[in-house]
Order: sequence, then structure tokens, then C-alpha cells
Amino acid sequence: MRRDVLELRQFYASDLGRAARAMVERKLLEAWDDAHGLDLLALGYATPFVGPFRDRARRVVAGMPAQQGVEVWPGGERNLTTLTPEDSLPFQNALFDRVLVVHGLEESADPAGYLREVWRVLAPSGRAIITVASRNGLWANTEATPFGHGQPYTRTQLSELMREAELEPSGWTRALYVPPVPWMARWADGFEQVGSRVWPGFAGVLMMEATKQTFAVKPRGHRARVRIVAPGLLPAPGAAPVSREPVMRGPLAPRRRRS
Repeated sequence: MRRDVLELRQFYASDLGRAARAMVERKLLEAWDDAHGLDLLALGYATPFVGPFRDRARRVVAGMPAQQGVEVWPGGERNLTTLTPEDSLPFQNALFDRVLVVHGLEESADPAGYLREVWRVLAPSGRAIITVASRNGLWANTEATPFGHGQPYTRTQLSELMREAELEPSGWTRALYVPPVPWMARWADGFEQVGSRVWPGFAGVLMMEATKQTFAVKPRGHRARVRIVAPGLLPAPGAAPVSREPVMRGPLAPRRRRS
């Protein structure tokens, strides 16, 4: 059973949730700093992580599963979220250049089918980042956070599931080395620096990027109609930035800045 949207919102309003948001968000910005003018879809409960992309991307919309519930996002502005069935996203084929999934795959009744829908709405050569609880991490072993519910994954398991959905893995990284204990959230930055070097396999979150390889032509996009089902406001971002993991592979590796 999926976590209720109110539980998810409450977690990301906490100190531990803000720390988790900052660490994952930093990895996303490293991977997708080229998102200017692109269309981005956030699935599951990914709205806490895509705020910075609203000033970069051409369009950012969010879909939340019916079993979880939906909230109004962003707060105080025109709603950009909609309630979506897992096996039938209300978007046309090949509409989005980037798709982010957070808290979507672990509690899905049909993970492969879920990713096939991601493949369907992803544009040719588009990129998706799937964020899941890491099987070896501490976060998957406690129910105090949303990452402790559902099916955690290893890197091999996630890559095989992606290929089953015709998504080709192209890069991966890890985040959340701080133990899932609220009073330790203030030291999340230090844990991120040390953990990525000393115990990289025990990160709480696995992030894997995949590409859609096809010769199909992306149709011209249009704004999707959204249905507001459950009101609510997303807490404003407020966490300090954290350090990068020193070793990453594929498109998730940090890009060098031009001098």
C-alpha cells in the first residue's frame, strides 16, 4: 500500500526530510543542468525536488498515483499536478524530454508496467532518472521515512527492470548517507562527504538514469489538463546544499565548468 500524500508532505517538512531533499536535489542539478527549454515530468512524489527546474525547463508538471493522493503544487500558484493511474498516464506519447520518478517504483503493483509508461511518454533520446531506496542502505530498513516502505532495489535489479521496460541505463549515483535519525539531520553534509568515500554501498538512495532509444518523432506538445483532487501546500525548500559524491558514472557525473 502506498504512503498517503499527507504523510509524504509531513516528512519533507521535517529536518530529516529537508536534508534528504537537499542531497537528492543536488544530484539532479548536476545531471540535468542542461534542462533549459525542455519539458519535465515529475512522477510519484517528486515535487520536492523539481522546484529549481521551474526556472530552467520550458514546462514542469507532476503526476501523483491515485492510491497515494494528490496535492496542489506549487503552493499559491496555478496548479501543475494531476492524479494519474499507474498503468495509464494522461499524457500523449513522447511528450516529455525528462522524467523524474521518486517514491513511485517501490510501492508499485507492476513496476515494469510503470516504467513502460515512463518509456511511452518520454521523447526520443529523452532521459529519465529513477530514484529508489537502496537495498543495502539504512533508510530501507526503517519505516520512519517514506524510503522504508515498499520494494528497495540493488543497482543490478533496477537496471534489469529498466531494460525490461526498454529503457537503457546510462548512469547512476547514490545519496543519503546520513542515518535516518531526525537529530542527525544537521550533520547530513558531513555524512555525505565521508560516506561517499568510506562506505559508498550503504547510501540510502540509488539514482539511475536511462535513455529512450527510438527513431520515433516527438509530437508537438500542448498543456495537459489537470484535475485538482486534494488541496494542500508543499513546504518551501530550505535546506543547505550538500557536497557532491566524488565518483559517479555516465550522465549523472558532474560536468566541468568552462573557464
